[in-house]
Amino acid sequence: MSKLVSYHDQDKYALITIDNGKANALSHEVIDQINLCLDKAEKKQKVVVLTGKAGMFSAGYDLSTMKKSMESAMQLVEKGSTLSKRLLSFPTPVIAACSGHAVAKGAFLLLSVDYRIGVDGDYKIGLNEVAIGMTMHQAGIELAHERLAKSFFNRSVINAEIFSPAHALDAGFFDLVVKSKKFEKAVSKVATAMSSLDVEAHRATKLKARAGLLESLQKAIEIDRGGSL
Repeated sequence: MSKLVSYHDQDKYALITIDNGKANALSHEVIDQINLCLDKAEKKQKVVVLTGKAGMFSAGYDLSTMKKSMESAMQLVEKGSTLSKRLLSFPTPVIAACSGHAVAKGAFLLLSVDYRIGVDGDYKIGLNEVAIGMTMHQAGIELAHERLAKSFFNRSVINAEIFSPAHALDAGFFDLVVKSKKFEKAVSKVATAMSSLDVEAHRATKLKARAGLLESLQKAIEIDRGGSL
């Protein structure tokens, strides 16, 4: 298996980096490797920073798999939705360090973590499913409903509007947007601050606060399993 996701222990956090070609596509292999990296971080009780490469966080699911067949596409979507559910309930804080474009499932990953840092620039952030002929999956609708600002839900999900990093901050995809020269420092600062949280209190509170979302997300995954895109 080729190495598409790397894991590096930093002083206060674990850095998980996706590196899968120009689009940083999320394939079965990439998601499997992300989960293996999460296993390591969970065992060490490390704060997680999930990032991509310069200019590209992720443009979404691997198109070759999505176009292969409906069954193939739905299997990958289910795996991605299950990853989102894991991230939302992960026992330690999870930070997305969005290093550039984040579209489709790349943007959904931003809606699946505890804190999101974007880098300012000419980058596209958003959910383009409707624009490319895909009916939004139920799990995606649940995530967007819960994590996006109410006034941006229709614009994002139904109208497939794509945002600049600054407008993505208003929409609810980001918690912080910084200039590129300050990006790494900001990520390290937030991760270090989150490492001071009480792990058990963080986990218990996260599970209580997201109990409804996690339940509805599981139901949505089951609905999607029997549906179509």
